[in-house]
Amino acid sequence: MRIVLLGNRAAGKSSSGNTILGREEFDTSERTAECVKRNGETAGKNITVVEAPGWCKDCTVEQTPERDIREIVLSVSLCPPGPHAILLVINVSHTFTETHRRAVQEHMELLGERVWSHTIVLFTWGIWLGDTTIEQHIESEGEALQWVVEKCGNRYHVVENEKSEGGQVTELLEKIEEMVAGNRGYPFDININLSEKLHENKKKDVKRATKRHMKVQKKRQSLRSLAGGVPHISDMKIVLLGNQFAGKSSSGNTILGREDPMQYSWSFM
Repeated sequence: MRIVLLGNRAAGKSSSGNTILGREEFDTSERTAECVKRNGETAGKNITVVEAPGWCKDCTVEQTPERDIREIVLSVSLCPPGPHAILLVINVSHTFTETHRRAVQEHMELLGERVWSHTIVLFTWGIWLGDTTIEQHIESEGEALQWVVEKCGNRYHVVENEKSEGGQVTELLEKIEEMVAGNRGYPFDININLSEKLHENKKKDVKRATKRHMKVQKKRQSLRSLAGGVPHISDMKIVLLGNQFAGKSSSGNTILGREDPMQYSWSFM
């Protein structure tokens, strides 16, 4: 069985991949910048899971970086001849607005209108629901979330990624099999020409990045030669600049090798 995980950032795609495979295969500590493909065996089935980079839940496709768009489109080509299921991951602890709905629609339809017939909504953080059923939650969230669920043929499933209960995955795989049967056994097919073009563009980007790295290394070596080697600086002063939440305080702690108690005052000065 071949599965692709799509969704906005912080929706829980990496954790869901780990839950499906039954072990830690996807890194949950860092944002996924490129598609990640992992294989394993679950409930007696060989499973391939591909996680694509997430989009900002408030952003349109026009606001999404070109690299992320390319990776989203390429995700379905990493498990040929195509995924049996695309899981649209949505965190139930986050309010789902009309802005979020538009972002979902635009990013999903990068793969074409037919993507919906192969998609199941995978709700994460199920523990947050408490005694509320998922049906009650969908109803209470309003038309935006209801539109997405209906677009996916009212196919949805809830997981609690913080638990390792095999039953929730077995039930998910059964729902995927039902959807595949409804699609007459056909996986989601990919545009071969588009896929090849995007792979070629990705190779060019990697080549440019490698060339840029070599250029920087050459420049450093040249400066060292002019200076007669690397000079020793015993008293170094550094200024950290960047937008809010870029990680300036944590970078300062990393450089100093300790947690500075003044880090929060740094952030707002």
